[in-house]
Amino acid sequence: MPTEFSEQLTEILPRMHVWALALTRNRAAADDLTQDVAAKALSAQDSFEMGTNLQAWLHRIMFNHFISDTRIRKRFSEADEIPELPVASSQEDRTALQELSKAVKQLPRDQREALVMISLEGASYETAAARTGCNIGTLKSRVHRARLQLRSYMLGGPMVSPAADSASP
Repeated sequence: MPTEFSEQLTEILPRMHVWALALTRNRAAADDLTQDVAAKALSAQDSFEMGTNLQAWLHRIMFNHFISDTRIRKRFSEADEIPELPVASSQEDRTALQELSKAVKQLPRDQREALVMISLEGASYETAAARTGCNIGTLKSRVHRARLQLRSYMLGGPMVSPAADSASP
């Protein structure tokens, strides 16, 4: 089990780094966070149940570690200290955008269409509902399901197949 766990952890490290970048918005801090979480996961691997979602488990450890670390730094920071302004690396941004683009392409057509109109084009729900010929409630539901799908995928979960979303206008 330890070698299987280590192999799975090694495969997930690049995705963990993307998560860390999203949390910290700083490459050096993301490197540290990824390393800390990997070390914690290795030391706590006996508490992980093989067959469950390792990515979700690691994401929870990362998020909890980030929050704890932020609280500690906030408690001990001096009032006259100038905060560091994080600058995201374009390479990491491109990687995250590529993952997001891949996930959007996997959404069912009706969800993808609704999400693009509302989130990217900035259309109102009324306008988008009129363009698609469906009720506003149906459109809101599609956008909500699309966002849930994307969040699940970006956190390492599965995408539901288009057949599972058979709601029509």
